[in-house]
Amino acid sequence: MTYFRRGKHSVPGNLDKSRDRLAQTGGMVRGGLARHSRQALAITALAGVSAFGLIAGAANANDNDPTPADAAKAITNVATVDALAERQYIAEDASRYQRSTPVETTTTKPTTTPPKKPTVTKPKPATVKTAPKPAAAPRPAWLIPMKGAQVTSCFGQRWGVLHAGIDFAMPSGTPIRAVGAGTVVSAGWAYSGYGISVVVDHHNGYLTHYAHMSQDKVSVGDEVKAGDILGLEGSTGDSTGPHLHFEVHKGMWNQINPDGWLADRGIQTSC
Repeated sequence: MTYFRRGKHSVPGNLDKSRDRLAQTGGMVRGGLARHSRQALAITALAGVSAFGLIAGAANANDNDPTPADAAKAITNVATVDALAERQYIAEDASRYQRSTPVETTTTKPTTTPPKKPTVTKPKPATVKTAPKPAAAPRPAWLIPMKGAQVTSCFGQRWGVLHAGIDFAMPSGTPIRAVGAGTVVSAGWAYSGYGISVVVDHHNGYLTHYAHMSQDKVSVGDEVKAGDILGLEGSTGDSTGPHLHFEVHKGMWNQINPDGWLADRGIQTSC
C-alpha cells in the first residue's frame, strides 16, 4: 500500500485557501494601482511570488492542481489587467482634473459711459411788465415867479410915487424862479434901492427884473429856462419886509404893467 507523502505545508484545504488568497491579492493589487501609482507593481510582484510558492507546494499533493507555469501565467495576466486598469484610471483622473479645473477666461469689462446729467433748464422768471411811467409834462414856456405867493402890491401909484412892479410875498428863503427862458444880464447889488437883484433878457424885446433877494443863485451870462431858480426871497434894498419885487421892462428901464404882460402868456394874478 503506497502512502502519499504530503509536504510540510500540504494540509487539506491549503490549496483552496491559496486560491482565495491569490484572488484577494490580485484585487488588492488592482485597487492599489488604480488609486495610487506604478509603485504598486512591486506589491503585485511580491504577491505573485508568494502565490507561486503556495501553488508550488500544493502541486506536490495533487497532479491536477495548477503548475508553476500556470501560476506565472496568472501573475502575468493579473499584471496586464492591472496595467490596463492603471492607464484607464490615469486617463479618467486626467479627465476629472480637466473638468474640475476652472478655465481661466479673460473677461473684458464693458466700457460703460457714465450717463450724461440731464440738462435742467431753469425757467426764466416771469417778466412782469410794469406800466411805463407817464412822460413828464413839458415845462410851460412861461411860469409865475413864485407859485402860491400872495400879491401884496400891484403896478401903479403908491404914496405919490410910481410902484413899477408887482410884489409877491412868501416866507424868507423861498426860491424865486425865472418866468421864461433867457440870458442873465445882471446879478447882485447892481442898482440902488433894489438890493440883490437879477435881470433876465428873454430876447424878444422884453426883460424881467427880480429884486430884494436875500441871495442870488446865477451869474451874468448864464442861460436859464422857465422855472430855473434865480435866487432866494429876502428884504435887501429899500424894503419893508421879505417879498419879491417883480418888474417887466420893454427895453431897459421902460417898465410896463406886469399883470397884462403875464396875462398875455397865460399867467393870472390878483391885480
